[in-house]
Amino acid sequence: MELFYTVLILLALIAVSHVLNRRIPAVPVPLIQIALGAAVTLIPSGIHMPLEPELFFLLFIAPLLYNDGKHTPRSELWRLRAPILLLAVGLVFATVFVIGYAIHWMIPTIPLPVAFGLAAILSPTDAVAVSALAGRIHLPKQLMHLLEGEALMNDASGLVAFKFAIAAAVTGVFSLPKASVSFLIIAIGGLVAGAVLASMITGFRYLLRRSGLEDETMHMLIHILTPFALYLAAEELGVSGILAAVAGGVMHAVERDRSNKVRPQTNEVSDNTWSVILFLLNGLVFVILGLQIPDVFRTIFESPVYNNYEAIGYALVIFVLLIVLRFLWTFAFSQGRIFGPDKGKVKLSFKILAMTSLSGVRGAVTLAGAFSIPLFIDNGAPFPERSLVIFLATVVILLSLLAASILLPLLAKNDGVRDEEELANKKYRGEMKMMGAAIQALHHATNEENEAETAAVLADYGRWMRQIRQPDVRRSGNLRLSGRETELRIEALGIEREEIQRLLAEGEISREHAALFLKSLEQLELVLSQRSLFLLVILRKLARGLKGILLNKMRLPKLSMSDRQALRQIKQRTSAAVIEAFESRRFDPGRQEGRDIINHYHFLKERLSKPYPGMEQTDHEGNEDVRLELHWIAVQAERDEVQALYERGEITRDIANGLRRIIRDREASILEQE
Repeated sequence: MELFYTVLILLALIAVSHVLNRRIPAVPVPLIQIALGAAVTLIPSGIHMPLEPELFFLLFIAPLLYNDGKHTPRSELWRLRAPILLLAVGLVFATVFVIGYAIHWMIPTIPLPVAFGLAAILSPTDAVAVSALAGRIHLPKQLMHLLEGEALMNDASGLVAFKFAIAAAVTGVFSLPKASVSFLIIAIGGLVAGAVLASMITGFRYLLRRSGLEDETMHMLIHILTPFALYLAAEELGVSGILAAVAGGVMHAVERDRSNKVRPQTNEVSDNTWSVILFLLNGLVFVILGLQIPDVFRTIFESPVYNNYEAIGYALVIFVLLIVLRFLWTFAFSQGRIFGPDKGKVKLSFKILAMTSLSGVRGAVTLAGAFSIPLFIDNGAPFPERSLVIFLATVVILLSLLAASILLPLLAKNDGVRDEEELANKKYRGEMKMMGAAIQALHHATNEENEAETAAVLADYGRWMRQIRQPDVRRSGNLRLSGRETELRIEALGIEREEIQRLLAEGEISREHAALFLKSLEQLELVLSQRSLFLLVILRKLARGLKGILLNKMRLPKLSMSDRQALRQIKQRTSAAVIEAFESRRFDPGRQEGRDIINHYHFLKERLSKPYPGMEQTDHEGNEDVRLELHWIAVQAERDEVQALYERGEITRDIANGLRRIIRDREASILEQE
């Protein structure tokens, strides 16, 4: 049961991390997950999960790299093969020797083979961390493809170099020619084994389909088990299981391209299933990394052998050396004929070189490798400086994540958006995609009982999309409120309240209608003041549930058509009061906000003078609730699409925040019209 509770807590932390990221988008999800993992170990009865390196590589790294191999563009991998190999293999071995000697010179208590091992495990960049950061930082596409290709390949080269260095530290024996041959056999053998085994699994699935076994659940199970089978089989053969998983992912992509036109629905099921698996695995990698940090730090900080400030200083120097070496290596080879189709003409700018250097993020692969260091060497003595090596690796991981999170957004700011026109085009495409997602969600939610209400909501979205295509025309149905305009809207609600009180005092409206109308103004003010609708939605659902429970015990008054018409007439009168009050102010022509408020209320008056689409045809109980519920479904689909665009790097954080403001303002418009 303890393991079960631990898993539940870890999954809950993943959910919490994404909620926090929505609130503080400047902090990337991996850092939040690491912090939550570390925090949960510090509370009384906190969870503790020792890191098992072999299990970690099998359970997390194999499927994640398999997926990366499946989705990384093969044409880009081939086009950038030279720089990828130079970074994934050449830079790894340069790091081992240069940084290894530097570590041994700086910390003489770390023997040279152990220093080589530490440098080797620090050399691979983490594909999971790179992908997580790429979702929030708009990196140039060529750079992103280069980093993805490097991360796919350098895990194997770094881990193999680490294996030989640690073996030399344990046994005291090392042969460079033998190690070089073994490296080639392990690397090439891993790629070949992965490609062959993946082809066999694909052929097996094809035979099953030919025999009539078309059960998608069974085929999905085989697909899920594939990366684990590839990794285990390759390791049993003595070659790289990581490269086998990568090669298997690439082979799956080839098979997918062939079958995409024949079985698109099958691929959709596969994508949906893998999206859930990858969401959990990505989150668990960083949460588990966070779980290890307190113990790693405590071992060094509480030991009288080490000076805490010196230990942190060593890690900082190693991190800077890694960045400088990566920069110099990239600069040196960028001067040759290795980048792009015009190989002889392309020279990378300082900005791209700096981004490439900072993008070499270290992650869970580094920590798992460090934890795999044995406790003792062959003669029975403790492994030299094992705790310090793990501490240095951990601090370098944190520094690389922090540096990339802070500096990369500054370097990547406005990259690819070099003028206002291109920025406007990105916003336009993002808005159209989020509107399309809302329409698709509405189609999925349509059934025989809500066809009329769905048609009404789709009509709204059709009108809003037409307005998006005419950006020079300001429409109230598609508000993009500035801070000043929001203040004026809230002020206008105050004018409406005063008008309601006047009408009630003069006996022109009933107390019941006034109470309903004032309640709607409170809800609208809640949205305009940028507070979450979560509480409002929860209260609404609780009220509807309570209504269902009590319906058989008491007769609740139903809002009749005459009541609805009365409320619409009240809104027309309050709108007229706002228009009169604002027009009397004689707004400065240069201040558009006041005129926009007036135009908005003119729009409402015109809209309310006509029957709401579908009202005459659908006067059954729950009509308004159904229509409003459909609106919330569509709005949530918009929010999800914006987040997806942001995570895929198609829009910047500023554009995402702007689109979320549009959604918030549309909520206010929907609530006001309903």
